[in-house]
Amino acid sequence: MSSKKPVQTIADVARLANVSKSTVSRALNDSPLIGDETKERIRAIAAMHNFQLNAPARRLSLKQSRTIGYVTHCYHKEFSVADLFGLEINGGITRTLSANGYDMLEIHVDPRDTDWARQYLDSGRVDGFILMTFARKQAHIQALLDIGAPFIVWGVSPENNRYSTVSGDNFNGGRLATEYLIRSGRQRIAFMGGPANQYEVQQRYSGYEEALRAAGRPIDQALITYGDYSLPSGGTGIQKLLEQAPNLDAAFVNSDLMAITAINALRESGRRVPDDVAVVGYDDLSIAEIYYPPLTTIRQNVPLAGKLLAQNLIQNLQTGVVTNVTVPVELVVRKSA
Repeated sequence: MSSKKPVQTIADVARLANVSKSTVSRALNDSPLIGDETKERIRAIAAMHNFQLNAPARRLSLKQSRTIGYVTHCYHKEFSVADLFGLEINGGITRTLSANGYDMLEIHVDPRDTDWARQYLDSGRVDGFILMTFARKQAHIQALLDIGAPFIVWGVSPENNRYSTVSGDNFNGGRLATEYLIRSGRQRIAFMGGPANQYEVQQRYSGYEEALRAAGRPIDQALITYGDYSLPSGGTGIQKLLEQAPNLDAAFVNSDLMAITAINALRESGRRVPDDVAVVGYDDLSIAEIYYPPLTTIRQNVPLAGKLLAQNLIQNLQTGVVTNVTVPVELVVRKSA
């Protein structure tokens, strides 16, 4: 009788290869975290003993669902930039998850409910979360930290080491938009933000302020207003600005959808875009190029952002490494400015 132990589990392959079970699992799943030489050695051992991964059993033993929760706000009747932005960033996320053997579960949460995190994690339905909510984001972050959940967040300060983040370069985006309008000869440049308490909005305003100061321009509070990223807030925001500063000749608007409804309101007021008022948006969503006039905007690389959100969360799940990444932005000049 042979004294050799049969090779039936990941632990058996790990014993023969003199590596950990997690290393075997990653090697057999072609993880980029494992070197090619180690992968080849482990695969050779597995092939020699006719060992194949049993996916359901492996997930059970490792307490993994291979599913990521994509956490976003509840949808309402009124369409918003958050909805369209979420649809566009989803492409980068789902492609990257699929390439790494993960599924995605979309979770719609009420801004004031933070119990969802424990429910999904404790039930084993997801391994971690991509947090895309806009309202009360810090409360949801704290709830995830409190239960030790693996997660990554879009659009918060990248300067922390407690959890992973992916953010756009909001300061530079605000600065680029405002500098372009100054170079174009505009004298009364308005700022229309999203919610004033959001990190992204604050950074975009800081870039706007920096560009004005560098050009020797004063900061005029009559030229500043905030919305909530919804379609109506673009129209009501520009109406408020026109009441406060009827001689404004440019507006930097913190989202493409708000910029579009702002342009509609400008037309209704008898002003021409860009002849009377130049408008710059933010994000470069697909609608920006086909709207008339085509929208000058700050492009965030949305597919790259989605890829990084998925990729860096998977890395965190596998290694515990926390990453804070900033996605570059660029100015895209079209006919609205």
